[in-house]
Amino acid sequence: MAEVVLSNVYKAYPGNPEPTVKDVNLEIKDKEFMVLVGPSGCGKSTTLRMIAGLEEITGGTISIGGTVVNDIPPKNRDIAMVFQNYALYPHMSVYENMAFGLRLRHFKKDEIDRRVREAAAILGLDDPKENYLQRKPKHLSGGQRQRVAVGRAIVRQPKAFLFDEPLSNLDAKMRVQMRAEISRLHQRLQSTMIYVTHDQVEAMTMGDRICVMRDGIIQQVADPITLYNYPNNKFVAGFIGTPPMNFFEGRLLEKNGKFFFNEGSFELELGDEAWQQKLKQAGVTDVCFGLRPENIGSELAEQDPKLPRIKAKIEVIEPMGAETHVYLSCGNSSFIAKLDPFRKLRYGEDIELALYMPKAHLFRNDTEEAIF
Repeated sequence: MAEVVLSNVYKAYPGNPEPTVKDVNLEIKDKEFMVLVGPSGCGKSTTLRMIAGLEEITGGTISIGGTVVNDIPPKNRDIAMVFQNYALYPHMSVYENMAFGLRLRHFKKDEIDRRVREAAAILGLDDPKENYLQRKPKHLSGGQRQRVAVGRAIVRQPKAFLFDEPLSNLDAKMRVQMRAEISRLHQRLQSTMIYVTHDQVEAMTMGDRICVMRDGIIQQVADPITLYNYPNNKFVAGFIGTPPMNFFEGRLLEKNGKFFFNEGSFELELGDEAWQQKLKQAGVTDVCFGLRPENIGSELAEQDPKLPRIKAKIEVIEPMGAETHVYLSCGNSSFIAKLDPFRKLRYGEDIELALYMPKAHLFRNDTEEAIF
């Protein structure tokens, strides 16, 4: 078992008034691919380094495979870590870099050779024509160097793999390729993997579950689809998704027993019965209305004459091929819509778009928590 459990873990640095990580409780299941995601400075890398033993915890407990590891040094935690900067020895060949950790642990020569060559085969580094295993790191591309760093972790056969933003130094095309390779690696090895990134696309495409962090606090832990469709708060809603969710600041008005959202320049009826019950229970006035770009002016929305519409001015048009991102303004609000790429659009023109209300969200302005 390689279950990793963090209980009331926090980290405070001397002279810093606020803890970097605050009361983190997280259970990572055996063989799960867990992604820690959030903006820079949110505490995700510090959390990973505490699991690895590279940072001392100020309070709480961390257990790996049922054993509390608070006082166990990193080398004895049976984990392997892959860093952003590869951390390869430049004077050693690929083979020697991958074998180095096993030699320090006094593995037999034939066992080292078997593990290195197995890892090389998994990562596509065993092509005899290219002779990758005998090359030095300076003769490899960035993606190949990262494969070597991953291979060095694989040969250890640890209980858990820890990845600290391993793709940040790669170009966009190579990042996509390496994302797929690491996901395939997880399926093949069936090991527990904990992956840190600031890139929500990496998080959404790779994780079995995602832990969203902000200011050292866990905001929500869920599978990618749940995070996308049912965010706990405004921060999660805005962080997950590209382009991000649109937010409209306004007030709730009650007319004839029904609630309306009023932005100032437009008003929307929140007529669904479930919405009405939630809003009565919430007892708030100042709210934020959220709707993702694909739910503004979509084909599904435009086909329903009962849905509300919003008039807006086109500010920027970004053709993306399969879709067009259109930046619009309406009153005090600016927002983005994903529209059909064949729709004829002109800068500066006014356009009317239907809002697909079944996918709408509403957040409290005081706490930013989701109402619906």
